[in-house]
Amino acid sequence: MAALRVAVPVLALLGLCPGPAAPTPLVIWHGMGDSCCNPVSMGFIQKLVEKKIPGIYVLSLKIGSNLIQDMENSFFMNVNDQVREVCSQLAMDPQLKGGYNAMGFSQGGQFLRAVAQRCPSPPMFNLISIGGQHQGRVYGFPRCPGESSHVCDWIRKTLDLGAYTKSVQEHLVQAEYWHDPLKEEDYRKNSIFLADINQERGINETYKKNLMALKKFVMVKFLNDTMVDPPISEWFGFYKSGQAKETIPLQETSLYKEDRLGLQEMDKAGKLVFLGVKGDHLHFSEEWFDKSILPFLQ
Repeated sequence: MAALRVAVPVLALLGLCPGPAAPTPLVIWHGMGDSCCNPVSMGFIQKLVEKKIPGIYVLSLKIGSNLIQDMENSFFMNVNDQVREVCSQLAMDPQLKGGYNAMGFSQGGQFLRAVAQRCPSPPMFNLISIGGQHQGRVYGFPRCPGESSHVCDWIRKTLDLGAYTKSVQEHLVQAEYWHDPLKEEDYRKNSIFLADINQERGINETYKKNLMALKKFVMVKFLNDTMVDPPISEWFGFYKSGQAKETIPLQETSLYKEDRLGLQEMDKAGKLVFLGVKGDHLHFSEEWFDKSILPFLQ
């Protein structure tokens, strides 16, 4: 036994014994009107995760060459182009070749889901959507993030005039996940992003297979949300078809019943996690984050 006690340290010194496994990398995608490295939002989250999980590699996605472009692109760059850009970034990052966890905030949640469905390499393990609108949103922007109120005033008017016109769909991010329950046929036919990733025009078996490969799909709903209409979209629910008053949970939607994305099978396998947090959109405490979110990152 003495020889064994000596041999193991020697092997470790020679680099022949594996050390502790490195933490799983984390990819973050910010929401509307934000940027990758805002010190009071994504920059804070990145530092918080790095503090709580020593040695973790965190990539906070930037779409554009600087922070201003990153913020502007969250309003005006075609989402499909953004997803392609992110897939390219992830594929070229050597730190992510073994796989990663993903955490999206607000619209970043559904954008990262598109990454999971369209770009399986490198593999995404856990997807954490914090306030993401997976069935879309509708009826205005009750309030606007940061210093972008003038932008949102223009967006409201544009969406009211023609959310499903080709020019608006191709150049306004929020139109691409605009889901009007009173115009379901227009939405299914003309939505160039959300209707595609939600399998509204047919079944893409690759999308289904790739999403079902996730270990966990965590959806966080803000219980006092005044920015997302309807808030249940954050749990993949939506308005009952043909009206805009009564909402139904994911399990009562045709998407779930027909299992077009594999969500029913994932739910039965315990892969779907529904978390609620008191507060308005993206308002949460560090204590809640530590208790509820960090376990999915380790």
